[in-house]
Amino acid sequence: MNELNVSVLLLVFNRPSTTEKVFDAIRRVRPPRLYIAADAPRDAHPGERERSAKVREIATAADWPCEVRILFREKHLGCGVAVSGAIDWFFEQENEGIILEDDCLPDPSFFRFSEELLERYREDQAVMMISGGCPLRVRHAMSYSYFFSQRADTWGWASWKRAWEHYDRKISSWPELRNTEWLMRVGHRRKDFREFWTDKFDMVHTGKPDIWDYQWVFSIWLENGLTIVPAKNLVRNIGFGCDATHTKEDGGWIGRLPIETMAFPLKHPPTVKADRAADRWIDWNVYGTRSASPYRRILRKILGSRWAVRQERRFGS
Repeated sequence: MNELNVSVLLLVFNRPSTTEKVFDAIRRVRPPRLYIAADAPRDAHPGERERSAKVREIATAADWPCEVRILFREKHLGCGVAVSGAIDWFFEQENEGIILEDDCLPDPSFFRFSEELLERYREDQAVMMISGGCPLRVRHAMSYSYFFSQRADTWGWASWKRAWEHYDRKISSWPELRNTEWLMRVGHRRKDFREFWTDKFDMVHTGKPDIWDYQWVFSIWLENGLTIVPAKNLVRNIGFGCDATHTKEDGGWIGRLPIETMAFPLKHPPTVKADRAADRWIDWNVYGTRSASPYRRILRKILGSRWAVRQERRFGS
């Protein structure tokens, strides 16, 4: 593809091997400005200081005409504050851009896809982000290059300053919304949706686990916002394993989704409206909202990927 005309934020920490792969993908498109943000290493983790130093060396080795801006933390902040703070920093300087973590490997077409749609929906307040991943293993009636969703996949994404301004890491309005019909309206009257996200937002509001992305989901829903999801999977998470912060397991079928290439010119959907069937499939098969009861959790653990395949066949159309 041609050189990229929008800026990229690369979030790194302590994994040289995945960082090198993601950085090579960025190098291929030669963005004009590259922002690098890294949390400080933890003293209690042997070898992390050396790995972090190597990562910073890899991530700043731009060998094309490029303005490199860095945010290297001197004190360890943890995933929640470090990542959300880095995105704050990025959008303090940019009106729009692409965000990649050090384990999110994009296909080259992801950059062009993001750039074109950042421009197309720049002034559309209803659209709040562009995802790179597509978890839909069943391609249901995909007549266009992308669809609109209420869900938010941050394994490679793009957005605008005007959207990120709504981000609230503390989800401060959750206590007053918790016992209202708000989640039932967002989830189109589905109790499994309400129960799942009530549990997640309760945990986030207490500050545990140390994450940032569920708060982004909350902020999008609070604004009745939409996400653009590509019809093909343009980004793959290559970070599953014991050295990951949150994705320590093998990722199952999601971790095995191949990277695909988007065809151009893009075929745009005629209306800006969430695909409720796709959202329901994502809820049930990615988030596992229907697996929230103890019985379903045990059954899913026993059946593993067979459960996901069976659910996909049942609800994928």
